Order: sequence, then C-alpha cells, then structure tokens
Amino acid sequence: QVQLVESGGGLVQAGGSLRLSCSASERAFSSVAMGWFRQAPGKEREFVAYIWWGAGRTYYADSVKGRFTISRDNAKNTMYLQMNGLKPEDTAVYYCAAGQRYSNNWSRGSAYNAWGQGTQVTVSS
Repeated sequence: QVQLVESGGGLVQAGGSLRLSCSASERAFSSVAMGWFRQAPGKEREFVAYIWWGAGRTYYADSVKGRFTISRDNAKNTMYLQMNGLKPEDTAVYYCAAGQRYSNNWSRGSAYNAWGQGTQVTVSS
C-alpha cells in the first residue's frame, strides 16, 4: 500500500523558513519519482518541485527556484521540502505525491498515482 503523510506546515512571517516532511511507506519511497505540489484558495493545484530517483535529478517551478530545496533521506523513507525566503504568495496547502510508473513530465499532477493529505503553509506579510 502506498501511503504518504505530510507534516511541518504552519504560520510563518514573510522571509522566514519552514521544512516540510513527507513520510512515505516503503512502497511509496520506491517510486520512480516524488514531488511536491501546492494549492492556494480559489486556485488550481500547481507544481512546486520533484525529485527523480533514477536520474538523480531535481526540478523546481520558476516561482520557487533558488528558495526551495527538495531532498530525501533514504534511511527514514522521508522526503523534504526546505522553504526559505517565504513570501505571502507561497501560502497554500502543500501536498507530496509519488509516481510509480515512468513519466516524461514529472511536473504534471497526472504523473503521480499517490497523494498525501496535505499540510497548510501560511505566510504573513
């Protein structure tokens, strides 16, 4: 069974930092790739970052590049999203996702077959 549980969200002032965690079942952590997405109120879900195990590759949305870092800890079956320099426009529910079949575009939500329940990030100005 593929299970993903996010944690680490909260309220932070603009310019601050948060680290989100995605605890994954072993099956989820053996996925081809894992990613982070977010959804703000009244907006569509958007891609944030992914990490593609086999290629050893990470990729970020332009809006977070240089501020966010995606990483994994194999020993803990956990993926992280370190978020620095947070802005009010980063306010959203953040979701982690796992994709178990190859995709040629990991920035699309449809590439992933398992999702966590989300964690709220609120950035005050």
